[in-house]
Amino acid sequence: MPEEPAVTDFPLKTYLGLEIGDGPVTGSVLATIELSDQHLNPNGVVHGGVIFSLIDTAMGAATMRVLEQGCHCATVEIQTRFIRSVSSGMLRGTASVIRRGRHLVHVESQVLNDQEQIVAMGTGTFTVIYPN
Repeated sequence: MPEEPAVTDFPLKTYLGLEIGDGPVTGSVLATIELSDQHLNPNGVVHGGVIFSLIDTAMGAATMRVLEQGCHCATVEIQTRFIRSVSSGMLRGTASVIRRGRHLVHVESQVLNDQEQIVAMGTGTFTVIYPN
């Protein structure tokens, strides 16, 4: 039987240049994107979908870190607040599990720019998918 791919490997992650690493505590991650022209909207600022993708991916990765082997997760809902625009530099997002229940995991995230200013914040709920 072929080995399952790593949960953090997928084409959108590669296209965005999204890097995911462990955060400072269990159930947390650090996600980064070095910005380039491919991330900008027609107004010359980072497209909201790029920031949302960073938040969703970081929160999903944080959720995976608190699940048992063989379990997966799926996004149920995410609330995102865009605080300020950014057009260059590095986006650094953190995501942390707030509470893990049997079927739902609640997560929060924050995205900062190079000046340590908040670019966006998010909260989300992920469902736990158990193996058959």
